[in-house]
Amino acid sequence: MSNGTSAAPAGAAQRWLRGPGGREHTARHRLFVFPHAGAGASSYRLAGHFPETVEVCSVQLPGRENRFAEEPLRSADAVVDALAPLIGDRTDLPYAFFGHSMGALLAYEVTRRLRETGARLPDRLFLSALRAPHLPDRDRRHHLPDAELLALLAGSELGGLDPELQELLLPMVRADLTVCETYEHRPQPPLPVPFTVFGGTADDTVHESELAAWHPYTSAGFELRMFPGDHLYVRSAERQLAESIVHTLPAWGQ
Repeated sequence: MSNGTSAAPAGAAQRWLRGPGGREHTARHRLFVFPHAGAGASSYRLAGHFPETVEVCSVQLPGRENRFAEEPLRSADAVVDALAPLIGDRTDLPYAFFGHSMGALLAYEVTRRLRETGARLPDRLFLSALRAPHLPDRDRRHHLPDAELLALLAGSELGGLDPELQELLLPMVRADLTVCETYEHRPQPPLPVPFTVFGGTADDTVHESELAAWHPYTSAGFELRMFPGDHLYVRSAERQLAESIVHTLPAWGQ
């Protein structure tokens, strides 16, 4: 099913989209999950908190986990060019996007690309821990020397990892930061897709007012929900996030 997008290369979907399996015959809805900078598809365990009628497909970018040997991408456009056709081929079920931090940016841009190609759009965007696209990054880190960037990782999305592992993952992290920090928003009409924007009440990197600034980007419904915690509140709130998504899309709970 092309849905107006270009044909995807054979085998690309298996590399880029990872599902839980076992729900091919029960799924009536699909959630695409876009991880944060430095993370892979296995970083999120949302599938177990949804009913069997929801298939969760996590995006796996190059340069991490089973794609570690591949060169990571360094621009949002490059990621969207690869992802949009793959997702456009998998809109046979009603679907939604959830993206955290960098993942929220990619989810938003993939939706805009799908609109350009005439593909079926998601039922809703769930965007987490990312300021609205017109607001610039306060801290730009992708250009820092390795030693300085490693020193900053302790308080970032990769906080808690072994120092040797942090150093091994540094090229991928730098690439992800480049995706975010070199992004230039190109204004378009608001999306005809409702937004739910999530954030952590103690997140000192993204303020609540910056989350609320997403409102003009949709011509449909908008709501903002805050969870206890910092920028990585998702680590302890996966069940609550799944419940929030099902509450917002009641058909998903059936």
